[in-house]
Amino acid sequence: MRKKEEFDCSSQPVGTAHLGARVSQEGVWFRCWAPKPATVEVILEGNKQGHPLTRGANGYWSGLIRNASAGMTYRYRLDGEQCYPDPCSRFQPQGPHGPSLIVDPGTYAWRDHGWPGVRMHGQVIYEMHVGTFTPGGTFDSAITQLDALQDLGITVIEIMPVAEFPGRWNWGYDGVGLYAPSHVYGDPQALKRFVDEAHQRELGVILDVVYNHMGPDGNYLPAFSDEYFTDRYDNEWGQAINFDGPGSREVRTFFIGNACYWIEEYHLDGLRLDAVHAFHDASPIHVIAELSMAARKAAGTRSIILVAECEAQWVQIIQPIAQGGWGLDAVWSEDFHHATRVTATGRSEGYFTDYRGTPQELISCVKRGFLYQGQRYQWQEKPRGTVVSHEPAEGFVFFLQNHDQVANQLQADRLHTKTSPGICRALTTLLLLAPQTPMLFMGQEFGASSPFHYFVDFPPGKLAADIHQGRKQFLAQFPSYGSPAAQANIIDPSDPSVYECSQLDLSERERHAEWYALHRDLLRLRREDPVIAQQAREAVDGAVLGTQAFLLRYMGCDGDDRLLLVNLGADLPYQPAPEPLLAPPVGRSWSFVWSSDAPCYGGPGVIEPLTEQGWRLPAGSAILYAAAPG
Repeated sequence: MRKKEEFDCSSQPVGTAHLGARVSQEGVWFRCWAPKPATVEVILEGNKQGHPLTRGANGYWSGLIRNASAGMTYRYRLDGEQCYPDPCSRFQPQGPHGPSLIVDPGTYAWRDHGWPGVRMHGQVIYEMHVGTFTPGGTFDSAITQLDALQDLGITVIEIMPVAEFPGRWNWGYDGVGLYAPSHVYGDPQALKRFVDEAHQRELGVILDVVYNHMGPDGNYLPAFSDEYFTDRYDNEWGQAINFDGPGSREVRTFFIGNACYWIEEYHLDGLRLDAVHAFHDASPIHVIAELSMAARKAAGTRSIILVAECEAQWVQIIQPIAQGGWGLDAVWSEDFHHATRVTATGRSEGYFTDYRGTPQELISCVKRGFLYQGQRYQWQEKPRGTVVSHEPAEGFVFFLQNHDQVANQLQADRLHTKTSPGICRALTTLLLLAPQTPMLFMGQEFGASSPFHYFVDFPPGKLAADIHQGRKQFLAQFPSYGSPAAQANIIDPSDPSVYECSQLDLSERERHAEWYALHRDLLRLRREDPVIAQQAREAVDGAVLGTQAFLLRYMGCDGDDRLLLVNLGADLPYQPAPEPLLAPPVGRSWSFVWSSDAPCYGGPGVIEPLTEQGWRLPAGSAILYAAAPG
């Protein structure tokens, strides 16, 4: 018989909302939501004796084990039979199928006191996959690259999902231990060190989280409750999360609590919410709106940013909650990516079908955030998008590349390999000087030669085979990838070589110095030029100059304007020049500032478009002018 003092549930703090194992002076409190089993016990590893928890209201179980301490591992035994890891485990040292570790978060000594957090205005986001960013593939090895990111001009690092997953590597979107940073990247202290070191360099860190589905291997939530998932809604990645059915109050608490956990315990500066169009919630207050309010409360005096991916392009995501919105800070603009991809490659198949890549599309993206705001979208055979009105430019995240869009190709190759250097430099200029919030995908800044494939590490068997087949079916939406020859060349995501070849070669930062210099100088311009830095899309106008050329005019104070000329085609003589946006402000003239054709960027050399005879835009170039007195 165990001694009574080893386990005691009578003194549990009333009303505590914490789930999982919590270290206290009395021992370790355990609390979990498990309405399904009749009994729940804590099994400390190395000791088969069970420590029964006491059932409370709404299916919550809790109890104190006095002889438990940080560093011990444990599982929950349900109904006296099967043992499972804690759904709210802080760490899974042996992966998602192993025991959970008792972690005392209070042992980390933070150095970021006084860090104010981040706001959306002025940010430049860098999307990073921890496992492939450095040769070490860990949080600690990523710390060694923070100085380089700061030098580049990055202000916010967006870490792709790190929730515990099965196998040695994973994209992150098959996570199953949502409260546990993956053990392959380091322990909880390592993630905290990464965030802390970033803050020392005035870099924010946000985390990509997946709340629209769970991974296919290691998801033990159904053992604790049947109410986590629902078949009432379709979900292309498995069962949908139950945010609005029976038992959904506790499910919402689980996911919203996870968002607050990352913000509070890891001092993260915000979250990127994956695929919010796949959230199904008919509740009076949408779960994302509730999450937004709770996460900001968890941040205390710090400012955080909440960003969403939404293929459907719903502008209510970034509208205030008081106006019926969800209260987030920014949403990805898929339209900008799709239009620029077609511009660069000339190919408009698959989900690029509804884009032409014309200068007008690019101008409209800059002025309006989304292209599709309720028009019929032929690819989906229905209307797509919502009307953008007064939402600020900073609320739309623009990108030329991201993890999805690089990987959703036969070779998973990057944009600079699919078009000419001049066009790529010109589109990079548009991305980094547009008023919207730009995002770079890791390696983009130095023209990385490595691909970025979709990769997992499931053992040979039905699951791995199904994933490989599913990958083939997904890519077959592109007719060129649906051909028998292409299908035969779609590599197995579980092949270790797929992960290995996706790792960055950081020495290319020096060997491809011209690409790095282009991005660094453009980000400096974005940061230091007062007209561009205002990020006011309402103060930007544009005009088409040719079938592949256009201009953007940034309106400054008292005629202090900027003029960006972009030519994505052949040399363009523009003489005469009837476009009024080419006329300088009264009492001023156009003064050359910068060109993407500079040899230091790999360009052929700068030829100014403006001469006494008129305008002549060089092929594949972007040129910036400022209005100067005289």
